[in-house]
Amino acid sequence: MSQITAVVFDLDGLMFNTEEIFNETGTELLRRRGITDSQPVIARMMGLRAEEAFREMIDMCGFSETIEEMQIESDEYFHSILHDKIAPMPGLFELLDLIEQNDLPKAVATSSGRSYLEEVLGKYDLLHRFSHLLTSSDVTRGKPHPEIYLKAAELLAVKAENILVLEDSGNGTKAAAAAGTHIVSVPHRFSCNHDFSKAKHIADSLLDPYILKLVQQANK
Repeated sequence: MSQITAVVFDLDGLMFNTEEIFNETGTELLRRRGITDSQPVIARMMGLRAEEAFREMIDMCGFSETIEEMQIESDEYFHSILHDKIAPMPGLFELLDLIEQNDLPKAVATSSGRSYLEEVLGKYDLLHRFSHLLTSSDVTRGKPHPEIYLKAAELLAVKAENILVLEDSGNGTKAAAAAGTHIVSVPHRFSCNHDFSKAKHIADSLLDPYILKLVQQANK
């Protein structure tokens, strides 16, 4: 195993169950337009920045709306249900505690926007627990391009190969692998059919023994 000296988390679907909320939002947008088989569309959107995700939706479905119009409608519905439905993924706080006990710096690298990231982390008093927060506005090329994870390595001042990246999507996994990090994928029911062939390990949860061993062996 690689000697881990830092940990980088994806956000949606990895730290929180927000992919369920995105899924419900996407399903509702498609339902309003007469499309009932939403999963093929939503699967293509997962892990992408908003602009790229809505371009996929528009292109796949032949919608006449602009990306901006789709995003406004999506944001309105998403935020109307967010705070009633959001929850941390199992094992999140236990893993954060273990990482801190082993003195490893932590960062978040998400395809979502900064205000949303701060809203979600702030709700659970997690902002102060990460040394760096990377969002869609910090890169010119979104996942699956490796830019966000290369930038994370630069900010953390560690080699990419020594960073444990935790991702839930195929696009995120490809980005982390291309950056040369030690990528562990943690799929959920909306991403379980993604391509995780580039992952070092596919975990059952954030408390998977493989993840715990990597963290516990850090700095030893």
